[in-house]
Amino acid sequence: MLKKCLGVIAVTGLIVAGTSLCVSAAEDMQKQIDGIMGALPKFAVPMREVGDRFQNMYFAAEGGNWALANYMSKYMHKAMNPAMVTKPNEYPDWVDFYENEFAPVNKAIAAEDMAAFTKEYNAVISSCNACHDGMGYGFIQVKKLAAPPDQGIEYKLSSKAADVPK
Repeated sequence: MLKKCLGVIAVTGLIVAGTSLCVSAAEDMQKQIDGIMGALPKFAVPMREVGDRFQNMYFAAEGGNWALANYMSKYMHKAMNPAMVTKPNEYPDWVDFYENEFAPVNKAIAAEDMAAFTKEYNAVISSCNACHDGMGYGFIQVKKLAAPPDQGIEYKLSSKAADVPK
């Protein structure tokens, strides 16, 4: 009987110790997750990249570098991926914007049609500013720059929109 009691006590002790280790490990893992989440950019940092790529896109299209314009659009969209995790309530608004409001710009790039591109690009600027205003960031107003933000790219290079690797 004593052996059985000691066995039960030993097993109970192991269960309690194991549970404490699990709780401690779970707390440590949560701290690591919180640290990673804190380090991921929310909307402001990727939106800065979106802005630069959006501006670069115009000069690429204007220079006949349609592959670069297409590339800028593709990676402008992907720049917002961290928001899937850090801003899950706002990220669907970005996706809706890119897939709907921005779609005419992408169509003009695919068609390599500068007149349509310019028209749709300017319309998107208005949409961006309306969205910023609606989200309480009306003090952020997009405008078309006189020169591209990234001066280290050749914008006047003849290319096709379809030249961008998948």
